[in-house]
Amino acid sequence: MRILATLLSAALLAIAPIGQAQAQSFPDKPVMLVVPFPPGGPTDAMARTIAAEMKDRLGQPVIVENRAGAGGNIGAEYVARAAADGQTLLFGTSGPLAINASLYRKSTYDPVKSFAPVIQVGHLPNILVVNPGVPAQNVKELVAYAKAHPGKLSYASSGNGASSHLAGVLFNEKAGTDIQHIPYKGTGPALNDLLGGQVSMSFTDVLTALPYVRSGKLRALGIATAQRSQALPDLPAIAEQGVPGYDVSVFFGIVAPAGTPADRIARLNKAFVEVLASPKLKELFAAQGLEAAPDHTPAQLAKFIAAQKTAWAAVVQQSGAQLD
Repeated sequence: MRILATLLSAALLAIAPIGQAQAQSFPDKPVMLVVPFPPGGPTDAMARTIAAEMKDRLGQPVIVENRAGAGGNIGAEYVARAAADGQTLLFGTSGPLAINASLYRKSTYDPVKSFAPVIQVGHLPNILVVNPGVPAQNVKELVAYAKAHPGKLSYASSGNGASSHLAGVLFNEKAGTDIQHIPYKGTGPALNDLLGGQVSMSFTDVLTALPYVRSGKLRALGIATAQRSQALPDLPAIAEQGVPGYDVSVFFGIVAPAGTPADRIARLNKAFVEVLASPKLKELFAAQGLEAAPDHTPAQLAKFIAAQKTAWAAVVQQSGAQLD
């Protein structure tokens, strides 16, 4: 028995370094970071900025691959089906990680069950902007005008079911207004008609809106999140202006396929935390209006995605929007 115990102890000691070496060697090849939207947009730019800083932390490059379509579902489905080895990640947003679960009739993945959360990057506040011809200097005046002139105001969105559409649905519900929704095929066309006065207002992200607000081509009435934006600290939140509980933003989170080993998730999380904490990226993202997540742990992102999925399901149902 004593000999057997000695042999077992020796075997365990021999195995332990191998397991540790395997954990330390991950990743041993480039990591793919899938962006489920076309190149050139704010999500793609953010992902590429982060990816460029990852090699020094992981010892391997992080390669961004765009797999666009179906509001982010194509890229999300690709990652959900990928090997659960930590080598393929999704740089997801509110759409594929929360809204689309209720918006699309057919989906082959679940944002809660199909992924292993890695890290929440942060959120980009939406901002309520109006054409300067709208006679309102703040949200209270806008609500009063909308109620006094039913059918007069309209809001542009980047498409049915987009966050810019659902933001208006939630605003109408909480403010008691009936501002008409005008869907466009993308943010660009919606913005063009807003600048031209064909539509009255829009709920768009602060990064897109900032140049037009600063040039006076659009008037900002309120930030659509519970807290004010660091990019526009003097602009009150919509919730401060008579619409309590109004909170809409686009969040960014990185996830891996469900079943990815916990030690690999921890390795990735540590590297992403270090990158996001670097002065270079903190300064850059702050200038673009990105609000950093208060907690970068995988557990926090898991809770956040589950809560967002539930919250958006109610808004989608109220909007009546459904996509194939």
